[in-house]
Amino acid sequence: MKLLVGISRVLVGVLFIFSGFIKLNDPLGFSYKLQEYFSPEVLGLEFLVPYSLVIAIILVVFELVVGIMILIGYLPKFTVWSLLLMIVFFTFLTFYSAYFNKVTDCGCFGDAIPLTPWQSFIKDVILLIFILILFFNRKLITPVLNPISHRWIIFLSFMLSFWFCYHVLMHLPVFDFRAYKIGNNIPELMEVPEDAQKAIYEYEWTFLHNGEEVNVTTDGSYPNQEGEFVEVQTTMVEEGYVPPIQDFEIEKDGEVMTSQILDAEKLFMVVAYDLSHTEQEGFKAIQKLATEADEKGYKVVGLTASNDADQEKIINKFKLDFEFYQVDKKVLQTIVRSNPGLLVLESGTITQKKHWFDAEDIKL
Repeated sequence: MKLLVGISRVLVGVLFIFSGFIKLNDPLGFSYKLQEYFSPEVLGLEFLVPYSLVIAIILVVFELVVGIMILIGYLPKFTVWSLLLMIVFFTFLTFYSAYFNKVTDCGCFGDAIPLTPWQSFIKDVILLIFILILFFNRKLITPVLNPISHRWIIFLSFMLSFWFCYHVLMHLPVFDFRAYKIGNNIPELMEVPEDAQKAIYEYEWTFLHNGEEVNVTTDGSYPNQEGEFVEVQTTMVEEGYVPPIQDFEIEKDGEVMTSQILDAEKLFMVVAYDLSHTEQEGFKAIQKLATEADEKGYKVVGLTASNDADQEKIINKFKLDFEFYQVDKKVLQTIVRSNPGLLVLESGTITQKKHWFDAEDIKL
């Protein structure tokens, strides 16, 4: 049993540290995921939405530190109770999401390892088993270091976690796992190759024949079946190829301008998903950069999900000499974890991406 406890301790500790660190690298991304859970369509806790970032930071820091605590054997009773309560809560959440198909990706490992709802639930069930082993055998959890050093290790873990979190919020995630990372070509990642795997569907047809319902299954062709057609139900058997970037579409006055803008040889892009809640001090540096970019032959555009009134307000307040185009809010939040954020593209390839706080680091 001692060996099993030791294995469980290492697996649970390492997984909690890894999961916590991945989300700590991108706390804004995790807060967006929490907003999905808090929405009326899922848990109906919309009053928590304004506090989603604070909740996200507390959760991920605690998750990471609890992983360290179980590894070093610090406060085993408190640690295993914390692990058990967290995994029970997460297991319920992932089951709810999977069964009712509410949130398509739990965000357990951020964008580094996307998991389907059912994969997330199975992962949590396995973790729950290991944590129960620790819970019922907590007397076998012994310190691996001098107990005097434990408090200092946990204190430093908290301090370093909060410092790292502050750093990525004031700049950008250190590790970028999204499709819009530096070096990626947006148009190429939107394309579907000619030889790409097509989705496979199964069609179940229902007919009424001699007063009885008859079901016939085909791959799409209309069945040779006597009787009156009632309905057909379609089920995806195997998913086809899905491009890494699917919903990136730039519009202006109802006209799609995506290709015209991304085809620019040199493009300076200002991304502000919500102009009514943007950090406005960033636009002072942005206007200076936009002027420089224009002088050096860059096409300068702003991308936002805000309405025309909010666009006009920002343009007039900071005397911006570039236009804003409409893009889906969720897409903009995915592109850059800053509101506003800055990107430089060359023929559709992202060459630079910065938080507005680092605007001076943009090289044109």
